[in-house]
Amino acid sequence: MRSELFSAENLEKESPQAGMRLQNSKMLKIELNGEAMARVGSMVAYQGNVQFQALGSGGLGKFLKQKLTGEGVPLMRVTGQGDVFLAELAKDVHVIDLEPGDALSINGSSVLAFDSTLQYDIKMVGGAGMASSGLFNCVFSGYGRIAVTTKGTPVVLNVDAPTYVDPQAAVCWSANLQTGYHRAEQLGLGTLLGRRTGEAYTMSFAGHGFVVVQPSEEPPVMGSGQQQQEGGLLGGLLS
Repeated sequence: MRSELFSAENLEKESPQAGMRLQNSKMLKIELNGEAMARVGSMVAYQGNVQFQALGSGGLGKFLKQKLTGEGVPLMRVTGQGDVFLAELAKDVHVIDLEPGDALSINGSSVLAFDSTLQYDIKMVGGAGMASSGLFNCVFSGYGRIAVTTKGTPVVLNVDAPTYVDPQAAVCWSANLQTGYHRAEQLGLGTLLGRRTGEAYTMSFAGHGFVVVQPSEEPPVMGSGQQQQEGGLLGGLLS
């Protein structure tokens, strides 16, 4: 049997070391020997002795935080020995290594999988109160790998001047950056008459660091207390 389908670039990639790595630009492979965390519904194939466990709400603190952030990002614990392949809607996958002292803020809709050695918390973006729809993000720290997804090839902006990004296009950013919520569209007669730019609010970043921006906007998240609000940033992880 002959086909370009069976070319070397499409064959499963093997590694002598356990852990997560890219199978290709749109698929993550976890060579599992123990435990990892993954987005519910992201498994597309697996080999070996692997178990999947959907996680509940966990402690009361994170349960309340998850409720505040809207729909959240349901997680599953993946355990055992074998190979697990993860993907989400053919989005591009990127693997980031965190080391002690690193901290990364991530839009929850961009989280695909992460090592169970990492810690995370759900925090509100600075300057974004519930009155302005309450933007939330996930802050990861510790030692391990995390896989994030983007819709298309992203750009990594070096924040060395005031930077503004559409909330649905922001993928992740340095946790040490000062963030805020900025009205991009000026109110006026045109706005009142229904003429809108489609860019009512942006996230603002200041300090020294980076922000990763994808060339596509995720649909706004409408959770409790966020109905009819613009710019909801998905971020609640179930634990």
